[in-house]
Amino acid sequence: MVLGTLASNQKCYPKCRSFKCGKRALTFRGKTAWCNWTSEPCDPTKCNYAICLKRQLLDNGVCGLTVKRKTRDDIRPEDMFKEEIRARGKLARKIGERSIF
Repeated sequence: MVLGTLASNQKCYPKCRSFKCGKRALTFRGKTAWCNWTSEPCDPTKCNYAICLKRQLLDNGVCGLTVKRKTRDDIRPEDMFKEEIRARGKLARKIGERSIF
């Protein structure tokens, strides 16, 4: 499976219910989220202490809940196992064959 990138991918933002500051330094000044640790506006894409409570924050700052999975049809299960795996000893006796796949 491959993660597809859609046009609706959203960056993580401080007003999200699942967002939390690891240093507990997030405050709101008017409509702006402010970090008291750095004394700058909060930017979760660049902050090392940004945490998603649903564990969906990706490395590039994108919310994992907005990324959709899409499957590719060009890879089949038969194509994944091209080599035979040789079984020896006890395993070969238990399964009754010398090679798997």
